[in-house]
Amino acid sequence: MKLGVDTLVELLKAAGEPTRLRLLMLLSSGDLTVTDLTEILGQSQPRISRHLKLLAEADLIDRYQEGAWAYFRLKQDGAGATLIRILLDAAEDSDPVLQRDRDRLTGVKRARAEKAQAYFSRNASEWDELRRLHVNDADVEAALLQIVGTEPVEAMLDLGTGTGRILQLLAPRYRRAIGIDASRDMLAVARSNLDKEGILSASVRHGDILNLPLDAADYDLVTIHQVLHFLEEPELALAEAARMLKTGGRLAIIDLAPHAHEYLRDEHAHVRLGFSRGVMAEWLARQGLSVEDVIDLPPESAAGRGLTVTIWLARRMAANAETPQDQPLALTGSR
Repeated sequence: MKLGVDTLVELLKAAGEPTRLRLLMLLSSGDLTVTDLTEILGQSQPRISRHLKLLAEADLIDRYQEGAWAYFRLKQDGAGATLIRILLDAAEDSDPVLQRDRDRLTGVKRARAEKAQAYFSRNASEWDELRRLHVNDADVEAALLQIVGTEPVEAMLDLGTGTGRILQLLAPRYRRAIGIDASRDMLAVARSNLDKEGILSASVRHGDILNLPLDAADYDLVTIHQVLHFLEEPELALAEAARMLKTGGRLAIIDLAPHAHEYLRDEHAHVRLGFSRGVMAEWLARQGLSVEDVIDLPPESAAGRGLTVTIWLARRMAANAETPQDQPLALTGSR
């Protein structure tokens, strides 16, 4: 993208100050709060906030709110993004100031990881029990990669991102991605996992998947992994997912097939006991989505108590397109 002289000068003015350049370098490594940046740079919060405000006004960084916390990250798109990347790449890695910043950033991320791991450990026994009921995660992930295929993904959205595992799994397929979750504890886990994997093309945000704080029709791929059975009205989540998709964009849903394990309602907060192919296809059609593929993954062994995992892939049709009622669905079937 070519820039006019005035725009170039303004961008260089915004970045051309030592503290702001250090901030841009740090924010190129992931999402950070004012508190994180204050700790790393050893400067006052008002000073850091003032510099961040100038960078945001120059459209060089993104800011998003998560409860009482505001997170910042380097802009991924826009007029200045490419220029700033060039400037940051030109920085000398051995510069003592930048090296000290990186060391302190490592400490901040380590503390974040330890806190996230503590939460994960407190809840691990419950998650392990549920995993034993259905097909192992590796098989589910392999099937998801198969059904999504190699179609290019400019922008991906993961609803109910949890630990951020789907963002990690599909990282080679997308250019940029966002994960949304209502649990700030789970977002801490997800951020830690993305940090450990060095994934900078994805970020996670706090939000309600029934009322997304995002621009509509902006995503090529939306994923919903083991979320719908916790919702009173899964159709509302599907409507929001459909609203986020570009025409021709795809929705991948991973959830449970119908089952009779009533105890999951009381012990694990399941509201819905799975979803049939027919019901899901009907719901998706109401949102202008056409089912392209379905895969069933039955449990390998669970002494008759197992849960089948189903993966649906649907595509958003053009606004004037009609649901292909008379065309057979391309169903892959059971594994």
